[in-house]
Amino acid sequence: MAAITAGMVKELRQATDAPMMDCKKVLVEADGDMAKATELLKERGIAKAAKKADRVAAEGLAGFKIADDFSKATVVEINSETDFVAQNEGFQNLVKDTASEIYNTQPADVDALMNSDFGTSFKAIVTKIGEKIEVRRFGTLTADATTALNGYIHSNNRIGVVITANCDSEKTAQGLRDTLKQVAMHASAMKPTTLSYKDFDAEYVETETKGRIEVIKKDNVELSRLKKPLKNVPLYISMSQLTPEVLAAAEDNIKAELKAQNKPEKIWNKIVPGQLARFIDDNTTLDKEQALLDQTYVLNDKLTVAQAIDEAAKALGGTAEITEFIRLEVGEGIEKKEEDFAAEVASQMA
Repeated sequence: MAAITAGMVKELRQATDAPMMDCKKVLVEADGDMAKATELLKERGIAKAAKKADRVAAEGLAGFKIADDFSKATVVEINSETDFVAQNEGFQNLVKDTASEIYNTQPADVDALMNSDFGTSFKAIVTKIGEKIEVRRFGTLTADATTALNGYIHSNNRIGVVITANCDSEKTAQGLRDTLKQVAMHASAMKPTTLSYKDFDAEYVETETKGRIEVIKKDNVELSRLKKPLKNVPLYISMSQLTPEVLAAAEDNIKAELKAQNKPEKIWNKIVPGQLARFIDDNTTLDKEQALLDQTYVLNDKLTVAQAIDEAAKALGGTAEITEFIRLEVGEGIEKKEEDFAAEVASQMA
């Protein structure tokens, strides 16, 4: 049997970044054959990763890359099991390199990325790190001369947003970039899930309506017990439900109330628009929570995001409309599995 020296162990460790004791063990098994020992480490690294396949990777970082001329931007979410690994320089470089690879090659999906040459090198780096790491999702948006594009990566590198807007001219598109970055920052904080209320599925809106009404009714029971003002129970929660017939009925009800209050009919036209706007506001809570264009703009609470873009474009002498956005937040929608420390240790000893 070949003698295993400290120098051999050091050489293998430097080549593979594997733990020292593992290097010594495989060198003994391989009778000092460095190539065979390297293969054994690779095999066991892969086996180790497979053993962790059922563990939840909910930490990690978002990667972001944007063209200098604002013609293209990519955002990617890469997950790790622990925040400790996410703060590792090797992991951070992996995120940057992955964002660049996606930006440059535009793979169709995660499988296409991982089945490429880059995917092979990605897996090799993951093996060295020794923790479950995976590309969860990514997206790229592009822009032509009359499309404004910008994005934002939050300071914690866990949220990335890219937004595009169709404009009437190249001048408007260029001038709108700063506003789009502000809207991307808004989206980072306000968590929209879709662009417009028009994107909501009718069944989803119906289910949400029933659920929200029941919650408010239950809240009102408690508020009544405490002798506090009751919450208004909405009839609707989305503009998608406010058909012309619904709005016409709401206007008739407003006029009937004004008549009952003996308000002069000649001033109704000054009162009705404001009260109708209030009706719409009270009955579109879903839109304001989840639809980007319909959300109250964080930088001006008198405007929606759509209105803010419209005003910014008008100030440039043109028109613009947000057409697409991608928002990725690390771990969003992933249910983390909680284990007590003793169970964790026991599972690792098995």
